[in-house]
Amino acid sequence: MVVPELVRVYTDGACQGNPGPGGWGWAIDDGPSASGCEKASTNQRMEVWAVLDALTTLLELPEVNIRIVSDSTYVVNCFRDTWYKGWMARGWKNSQKQPVANQDLWKPLIAIYLDHHERVSFEWVKGHSGNNMNDRVDALAVAAAASQYGRRLNDPESWFAGNSPAVETNDAIQQDQPQQDQPQQESLF
Repeated sequence: MVVPELVRVYTDGACQGNPGPGGWGWAIDDGPSASGCEKASTNQRMEVWAVLDALTTLLELPEVNIRIVSDSTYVVNCFRDTWYKGWMARGWKNSQKQPVANQDLWKPLIAIYLDHHERVSFEWVKGHSGNNMNDRVDALAVAAAASQYGRRLNDPESWFAGNSPAVETNDAIQQDQPQQDQPQQESLF
């Protein structure tokens, strides 16, 4: 398989209650996907985490340009409207002079974006509007929030090389507490 010039990565976050148990998910059509969870979270936090995990995972691959497709205006507007520039200029304060929420996720995400801005773009999609991929990542995020267990399907490097069958790993992708008898994936932060 030839690596596509542009890979569309769909992302979403979900929360059971807000705050409450959260989940995130990302997926490429006919390609790799991942989901994860956090015991006490917010929907916006999970939206950011999905993008951070997708970029952290996929930007390791050379020659991959990524378009993040999200139903989160919080995520898309940060980059499209360059909110992050104002946050940084104001010492991580928002336009209301309040601390930016979720800085522990935004700071590494923005750093990754700035290091790879020529390879990363963002697109907004209306949520719950019949877009199959948006519905798929919503289902991943909702399932991760409900079960407090995440998963990875397909190894991205093997998938891009064209030799990866759909294989689910047994890794628990969880940022808070390990599941009983399951290994805990180390945090990305």
